[in-house]
Amino acid sequence: MKQFLSATDVNDVTELARRALAIKRQAKHTHLVPNLQKTIVLLFFNPSLRTRLSTEKAARNLGIQVITMNTGQGWQLEFGDGAVMNLDKAEHVKDAAAVISQYADLIGIRTFPTLTDRALDYSEFVLGQFVKYASVPVVSLESATLHPLQSLTDLMTILEHQKTDRPKVVLSWAPHPRALPQAVANSFVQWMHKSGADLVVTHPEGAELSSQFAENVTVDYNQARALAGADFVYAKNWSSFSDYGKIISPPENWMITPEKMALTNQAKFMHCLPVRRNVVVSDQVIDSPDSLVIEQAGNREFAAQAVLEKLLNNYA
Repeated sequence: MKQFLSATDVNDVTELARRALAIKRQAKHTHLVPNLQKTIVLLFFNPSLRTRLSTEKAARNLGIQVITMNTGQGWQLEFGDGAVMNLDKAEHVKDAAAVISQYADLIGIRTFPTLTDRALDYSEFVLGQFVKYASVPVVSLESATLHPLQSLTDLMTILEHQKTDRPKVVLSWAPHPRALPQAVANSFVQWMHKSGADLVVTHPEGAELSSQFAENVTVDYNQARALAGADFVYAKNWSSFSDYGKIISPPENWMITPEKMALTNQAKFMHCLPVRRNVVVSDQVIDSPDSLVIEQAGNREFAAQAVLEKLLNNYA
């Protein structure tokens, strides 16, 4: 594995998830920290809680030094090749990525979509320019279209709790007052598909994901029918892909409630957090014994550690 941008960078996603589970088990019995004498630079073009803290902790678990930079604090980068830089941008990504590569053995980048320019967002322009000009491996901490660290965590969590070899996993769209990216949903579908999971995606009409990620995926517009017999229910909002970036407001109530969970096979509830309580999911569901959201968030550390470990082992 030479970089970590999506599921396509991983030969065997299940093997990587199982390595993350092994790291989690080892963490309970040892406090030894290897000294890899490596450095990772984390660039956040957007704020983060779980991704930032879990990746920093994972790096430190491996003895990797961490430098974190919030790029919204006055650092204006130019990303266009051949740009005439006579306006507000003081530095080109071509130079910045090359310089950071002098200081770092790995670069982690978190960037969000514009949600106004679909072609630009789905070209992964910002992340792609860093990959193009960096001379060290790049780790996606979430991009315009994908969130692979979250999806590896999700797969790891499902493997940890599944009771059958091929559980039914349902990704359900949920309401939200703001327009959110499709990244988590795109990525979850991609990772579940590559792992061979029995995946059903349910959402209202108009919430279809890009065929780039959702091709050959079972979609059911009837939420109740989709939830029937589910072993895992993953709730997540995303804005429209076809009417790009627009909030979807169906007449039906898509919030996950105890009544909807009663349709399942005593399913475990999952969400990537942060979550709008009693909008996306009711308190009764997210606070129930069948909710995995806090453990799921805790698993972010071990998923990130598995990725960093593999990248450094392959890159050495």
